[in-house]
Amino acid sequence: MSEKLTTIGFDADDTLWQNEQFFQMTQQRFGELLADYAAPDHLSERLLAAERRNLGHYGFGIKGFVLSMIETAIEVTDERVPASVIRQIVEAGQEMLRHPIELLPHVETTIAALAPDFTLVLITKGDLLDQERKLAQSGLGEMFDAVEIVSDKTPTTYATAFARHGSGAGEAMMVGNSLKSDVIPAIDAGAWGVYVPHDLTSVIEHATPPETASRFRAVDDFSALPVLIERLTEPRG
Repeated sequence: MSEKLTTIGFDADDTLWQNEQFFQMTQQRFGELLADYAAPDHLSERLLAAERRNLGHYGFGIKGFVLSMIETAIEVTDERVPASVIRQIVEAGQEMLRHPIELLPHVETTIAALAPDFTLVLITKGDLLDQERKLAQSGLGEMFDAVEIVSDKTPTTYATAFARHGSGAGEAMMVGNSLKSDVIPAIDAGAWGVYVPHDLTSVIEHATPPETASRFRAVDDFSALPVLIERLTEPRG
């Protein structure tokens, strides 16, 4: 007996292309701007707390990150942050929004190899305009049958997406670098969850691997994905 697989969902940021490295570079610059007011570790803790606190207001993405930096700057300076620093924080965010897309290794060839045989769905969270920009610049857009840009990733998110664009979660797979957002909720929806690790995954996305889940798999990099799919779907006696 073989597993039936008709639909494959892919995360975008840090799964298909680089993303977190630009957040970390900007955060380093943020630390330099506020060096006279807070130690780097303390500032990082305050910024992370602001990001977590603001997710429900701003969602995921660069714009929410910039607003959290501004909020943190106001807090750690007791509302004395110079306007010039606020301006540089805003400019840093604008630079992030202009940064060219850098595809991760083996992504383009793997997506191209899978596209003829499966319904491919991009499922990503973040700012709508920014995610649309990155997809357009990536050159991958025509290979996807559908795109879902969502505010958060829950089991319901995946169940709905795979029902809308495929034959349901039971015949679907979600591939991504976040255990918390890409893998665990997809498995909870009834799909396969495939973890492709990235060295710079945000701490907000960390979770314990669901090792006991029968539909959990992990690969070292994107090039191993077609072989994994072949093994899952090949007939067994």
